[in-house]
Amino acid sequence: MPNIRRKIGRLIGRGQPKLSRQDYKQTWNSISESEDAAKMAVAGHTDEALYKDTGLATKRMLEETVGVRPDDVILEIGAGVGRVGAVLAPVCRKWIGADVSAGMVRHMRQRLAAFPNAEPVEISGFDLAPIADASVDMVYSTIVFMHLEEWDRYNYVREAYRVLKPGGRLYVDNVNQLTDAGWEVFEAHRAIPPQKRPPYISKTSTPQELINYLTRAGFEGIRNFDRERYVVVYGRKPQHSA
Repeated sequence: MPNIRRKIGRLIGRGQPKLSRQDYKQTWNSISESEDAAKMAVAGHTDEALYKDTGLATKRMLEETVGVRPDDVILEIGAGVGRVGAVLAPVCRKWIGADVSAGMVRHMRQRLAAFPNAEPVEISGFDLAPIADASVDMVYSTIVFMHLEEWDRYNYVREAYRVLKPGGRLYVDNVNQLTDAGWEVFEAHRAIPPQKRPPYISKTSTPQELINYLTRAGFEGIRNFDRERYVVVYGRKPQHSA
C-alpha cells in the first residue's frame, strides 16, 4: 500500500536512536518532543479536522461494542495526545488517558485542559500500576497493540481485568493478519530491511490471539469482528469477580 510505505519512509528518515522494540518509553519519548511530531508518529498526519473525525469514529465503535455511559469511568491504554479522549471526556464521568511517553502525556494534558474530568497518566509501558484495583468501568486500547510485543499485549489485558469493576468492559483491536488488507500491511513491513525497522513498527494479530488473551485473563461474553483491516475483540469482567 503506497500510503503505508510513504508513512514508514518518513518515520525511518528521522534518524532516531537505535532502540529495542521493548524500549517503549525511550522510543515514544524520542518521537513526541513536539505535538506535531507526536501526531505524525501516531497517525501519519497533523490535520486537526481528521484527528477529530477519527476520534469520533472510535467513539462510535465503542458505543456499538462495549458502550459508553454517562456515569462511566473510562481508561484508555496508549492514549497518545488525547485524540479519542477529546470526544469521550464530554460524555462520561471521568476519562483517564494512560500513556508510556511523558511527551504524549504533556501534549494530552494541554490539549484536554478544558475537560476537568480528563486525567492524563504516565505509565511504565508494561502495566497500569497507577490505577487502583476495580476502579474503572470500561477500558479500551485502539491502534496500540500493533506497537507492542505479544507478552505485553496480554499483560495489558490482565491489567485491564485487574482495574475493571465487576461487570466492567474491555475493548482491544489490532491489524488483522488474516485479512487481505492486513496481510498487505504485514508484507509492507516485512519488506523493510531488518536493520532499518524502527522499534515502533506495527505488528499484526490474528483474531484467535486476541480472543485467547481475553479468555485466559478471565473475561466472558467475548466477541470479535473484522473492521476493514482490523480485528476488534471485546468482553466483560464477570459480575461475581472479587
